[in-house]
Parts: sequence; structure tokens; C-alpha cells
Amino acid sequence: MDLKSKIILISGPTASGKTKFAVKLAKKISGEIINSDSMQVYRELKILTARPKKLDQNKIKHHLFGFQSVKNNFSTGEWLKLTLLKIKEIKKRGKVPILVGGTGLYFKSITDGLTKIPKIPTKLRNQIRKKQKNLGQKKFYNQLIKIDPLIKDWVNPNDVQRTIRAYEIKYYTKRSIINWFKKTRSIFSKDEFLKIYIDYPREELIKRINKRIVAMLNQGAINEVKRFNKLNVKKDNSCTKVIGIKEISDYLKNLSNLDQTKEIMAIKTRQYAKRQATWSRQQMANWQKIDPENLDSFIKKI
Repeated sequence: MDLKSKIILISGPTASGKTKFAVKLAKKISGEIINSDSMQVYRELKILTARPKKLDQNKIKHHLFGFQSVKNNFSTGEWLKLTLLKIKEIKKRGKVPILVGGTGLYFKSITDGLTKIPKIPTKLRNQIRKKQKNLGQKKFYNQLIKIDPLIKDWVNPNDVQRTIRAYEIKYYTKRSIINWFKKTRSIFSKDEFLKIYIDYPREELIKRINKRIVAMLNQGAINEVKRFNKLNVKKDNSCTKVIGIKEISDYLKNLSNLDQTKEIMAIKTRQYAKRQATWSRQQMANWQKIDPENLDSFIKKI
């Protein structure tokens, strides 16, 4: 299989071994890795976001990992702009771009393009933010689903930034953000992509999630959260949704013990993996699904 002319996309649920597979593949085909995970862009959150190890980053060139401050929100549009530049640079060097991550919207923007939604008036945006604050996230999300049912499996119910964005677009344009996305086009042709989805069996994935959480705590996740909390990041910043921040913060306040913290983190990570699986069924139907046991044989065949 000749992959020199391809842009390789590797996705899959959290803890499915995407990074390890990508590094092995990059070694085989002379590739460079571009981050496609919305939380791995943040500099201060290395452990909880499972950022690739320095050893791997030294072996293979990695891009767009840990370069943004948690005090800044980072949009899909900003990611796409930087990624397009990186793809161009990597191809110019005669290397193969390999995009790796679990953020479905990032992949959708690269394969389908990013929609040009009309600018929402600042006054209306402020009104909707005030509405979210007054109602609370749960009630606000329920109202969003009422006015835009299409959004249900697209956005995390706890993601303040994206729910507000979906609400303001539907309210102002009278069309769902999903419908706006359908009218976009990518700058790449479909045959330029090799799209791989690591399809882990649910029970095996749960074991891997539990193991990862224990490893994170052993690697210093508690101290990472202590440092994060000292930064006084705004609660509506997207980075605050990283699993482990709230749970470990509660542990530090003596609101839970360590075993309870592990269990809550595991539950939330399983829920996140389920949402990723739902997205893949709906938005990645044409991706090549690979059983994790066949990853090494896949690389050997290349």
C-alpha cells in the first residue's frame, strides 16, 4: 500500500491506543504526527489529557501538542488553519502527515471543510451567555435540545462553550449548526485521505480506561490539578471539561476519597468513550474500522 501521497487520519475512543499505533506507523512510512485532540493542545494539562510521551516525540516529529495556554479557548477553526499549514509543511519535506486524536469535529473539519456561519451579533451572544448562566448548564442544554434536536449526539451536555455556540447559531440563523456543516466542502479530495478508526470491544476498552486512570494518578495527576487550580482559569473555558480536574479537585477538598475519585473518573471516561462511539457510527461510517489486535499486521502489510 503506497501511502506517500495520502493524509492519514487515525481516530478511535479514548484509551484505544491511537498514539502508540500512530508512532509505529510513522516510523514505518516516514510520517509526522499532528494532534487532533482538542484537549491535548493545552500546555498545562499533560497527564490528564494523555499527551504523547517525550520519548515518542523525540523519535517522531509531533505537531500542535501542548502549545496553548489553558487560559485561552481554542476553536476548531483555529486548529484547522494551523493543521492545513502543517500538512503543507510536512508534505514539502517529503513526509506523510498523520492526524491522530479523538475529537470528531476536528476530523470533520479537515475532511468536509469548515462552515462559514454568519457572524452572531455581540449583543445576542451576551444575552445567550447570560441565559446559560442564569439557567445553569443542565437546563440550558435541555432548552438547546428542544430548539435543535439534531444537536443531541453532537455535543457533550457539559460542554458550555459548544452548547452556547450551537444555541446562538440556531437562534440567530434558524438553522442547526449540523445543517450548516452539511453545506461545507474540504480543500482535499476524498481519495487523499486514509481514514482509520481503532474499533475496541467495549469490555476491553473499559479495562484499558481503568488502567489508564490508575497510571495517571501514579504519574502525578493530583499535582497537575493543584497547579491548574492555582491558575484561576475561567469556568467556561473548554479546558475545564478535561476529565479529572473536577474529580481530583473534589478529592483535594475532602469531598471524596481516592477510590471514589478513581471510580467517578472511570465512569465519566466511559461515558465520553460512548459519545465518541456514537459520533463514529454517525459521522465516520466510511472509515476503515480496524480491530486493535490487527494493528501490527496492518503496519506489516504496508
